[in-house]
Amino acid sequence: MLNSMNRKVSIVIFLFSIIYLIYSYQIEPSPFAKIDADIMPKGLGYLLLILSVFLFIENKEETEQEKAKRNISKQEIGLLLLIVLFVLLYITLLEFIGFIIVTILFLTATSRMLGYTSWIRMFIIFGIFTLVIYVSFNELLGLSLPSGILPF
Repeated sequence: MLNSMNRKVSIVIFLFSIIYLIYSYQIEPSPFAKIDADIMPKGLGYLLLILSVFLFIENKEETEQEKAKRNISKQEIGLLLLIVLFVLLYITLLEFIGFIIVTILFLTATSRMLGYTSWIRMFIIFGIFTLVIYVSFNELLGLSLPSGILPF
């Protein structure tokens, strides 16, 4: 029954989606909104649940080439752990330093780790992207993102 890696992974994803859905049903409804804050988490939870079932019932045997692709080098594992560390650092510093600065630094650092070399191009693209997101949330949606050390 659990002879392929896809089936093992699908069971883990299925259990995760059940736990995720349990927590998404605990989100308090807002009396002011027609579309509530729980719509997106519930939708994603059900989508994850359905996709895990599809992955489980998929009846495709793994080839030797696909099995060889699963072997991850120590360098790639180190890079993955470093990016996870950067994500945790991003979450920690977001409130204190602010969305704009931390997001530009995070995107630039992770892109540099993944092999992009043009610093100027990265700063311009990530700066514009971050400012568009910041203005969209603050001005268009009326949702404030952490400004941190910046005066606006």
